[in-house]
Amino acid sequence: MPLIDAIDTEGIRGRISVDAPLAPFTWFRVGGPAEVLFQPADADDLALFLQRLDPAVPVLVIGVGSNLLVRDGGIDGVVIRLTAKGFGHAVREDGNHIRAGTALPDKRLAAFARDQGLSGFAFFHGVPGTVGGALRMNAGANGVETRERLVAAHAVDRSGKRHTLTNEEMGFSYRHSATPGDLIFTEAVFAGMPDDPEAIQAAMDSVDAHREAAQPIRDKTGGSTFTNPPGGKAWQLVDAAGCRGLRVGGAMVSEKHCNFLINDQDASAYDLERLGETVRARVLDTSGIRLEWEIRRVGRFAGNRTVAPFLGEG
Repeated sequence: MPLIDAIDTEGIRGRISVDAPLAPFTWFRVGGPAEVLFQPADADDLALFLQRLDPAVPVLVIGVGSNLLVRDGGIDGVVIRLTAKGFGHAVREDGNHIRAGTALPDKRLAAFARDQGLSGFAFFHGVPGTVGGALRMNAGANGVETRERLVAAHAVDRSGKRHTLTNEEMGFSYRHSATPGDLIFTEAVFAGMPDDPEAIQAAMDSVDAHREAAQPIRDKTGGSTFTNPPGGKAWQLVDAAGCRGLRVGGAMVSEKHCNFLINDQDASAYDLERLGETVRARVLDTSGIRLEWEIRRVGRFAGNRTVAPFLGEG
């Protein structure tokens, strides 16, 4: 029986799609479809849907897909995508607090804080994702991380139950939070510091200038591919391993910043993942360091494929 037929959709206000293409939702623009895609109207709609859903059905949450690689075979179960209409708000609360929906792009959070005369958010201008993703991975840029601004996060668990977590309960570490994987963040509260909007804009301009000069932001990429190892820089290890400009199929290691993979010639997700694993193998061989993926890789491989390092020259 098709999964959609087993889902009680009565009273659900959000959009439900079957065999829904996911490539348009990812920055790499690759990947197969979702068996079922649900885009809830708001947090109440999300909670109701999860209450109704069989606990055995796998659920995956995606945002704007900036650090996501969906494999070519697609994703079984339900993919939940929070949209700007229900989860893209930003409101200033008492004092210096901002309450933001988790579908709000990080850049818009930075701009809203500037307009409110609140500093401490300029780094979000350089984070290519949403508030929800920032919570899940403690996103950061220019030496500042999400944990430095977060007061509390609101979430819904797999059964539809609501939760509020303090900063301490998030269990933040470098590019990671220790929260249960079944929590779906719906809203967050941040704290800033009063400042002059022009000074804040100057800080945001500095972030822009750095990204424009150092990163391939106009290409189809997923952002930083590998997390920095303790005491080191992933891009330096990739460069030292001779991987700058390395290509597999339509995927290439960026010449501009070699911790970025690029889909520049109609790459498949398979090309991109195989290239990434090749880079990891070469870095391990040359430095003894095993790089860890920062980009999330999800879904099934197409056909009977699996990924092994590609050791050729192009």
